[in-house]
Amino acid sequence: MKGWEKINAVQRMQDYIEGHINENITLKKLAKAAGYSPWHSARIFKELTEKTPFEYIRALRLSRAAIRIRDEDIKIIDVAFDFVFDSHEGFTRAFSKQFGMAPSYYSKNTPPLKLFMPNRIRDYYLSLQKGEDTMCKESKVNTVFVQVIDRPDRKLILKRGIKATHYFEYCEEVGCNVWGILTSIKEAMYEPIGMWLPQNFRGPDASVYSQGVEVPKDYSGIVPEGFDIIDLPPCKMMVFQGQPYEDEKFEEAIAELWEVMKNYKPEIYGFMWADEDGPKIQLEPQGYRGYIEARPVRQLNR
Repeated sequence: MKGWEKINAVQRMQDYIEGHINENITLKKLAKAAGYSPWHSARIFKELTEKTPFEYIRALRLSRAAIRIRDEDIKIIDVAFDFVFDSHEGFTRAFSKQFGMAPSYYSKNTPPLKLFMPNRIRDYYLSLQKGEDTMCKESKVNTVFVQVIDRPDRKLILKRGIKATHYFEYCEEVGCNVWGILTSIKEAMYEPIGMWLPQNFRGPDASVYSQGVEVPKDYSGIVPEGFDIIDLPPCKMMVFQGQPYEDEKFEEAIAELWEVMKNYKPEIYGFMWADEDGPKIQLEPQGYRGYIEARPVRQLNR
């Protein structure tokens, strides 16, 4: 099987799982989606995702179940049945094995968890094939929406890298499971972010690029092991939001926004860049809303 045929087959299985996560999923059904035999489908799925289909489905169901337990007033048994577990006991055993605590304990305390947040395998391999340099060169700029927002005094829970300057280097250094842990933090003010930290927030021995989540200034909850928590002062952020795009074209969307930001003159609108006031941030690329980045600014005195 050629490389892209294999990648596309696994992507079709991922898409099938996503669309039927609350139903009974068999290897035969996955094989039909992939277009290959059950044995071969299972083999290439494990090769590219590092999990068997069964392991992948269970980890995804348990992570989705954990989010529902965290965010909803719902009985454990109802969550178990919604995610195709046969019994309360079976769900409790699986949840405890996955996260190291019973779902009843998690419901009462909601500590950070290592949630399973799978990447679309096709998008991942497209990224590796194109690379960052190609992204920056192949750019055709469309309309970008720009606004300035005020960010309050707050804290940032983050996982630092070593020398990473962008997402893929960061994943190589610290792994790709950081996002799942950040997503599990109940007190988060907003979704997790990737960020480029200025030196005054980075320290001498940490990477430029990190991932984190903002929490209220009075946050007193658990900081996950291996993570740091720092203060972020109030600041203004200039937010750049591109046009919606097809998910597989996320690299072109990023390149377009970068082109706009590179040439943007905030002084025309009464602002100046203020990178020392906080990190420059990126939100997870999601086609329906367009790619989003934000950079600190200060208002000019006139």
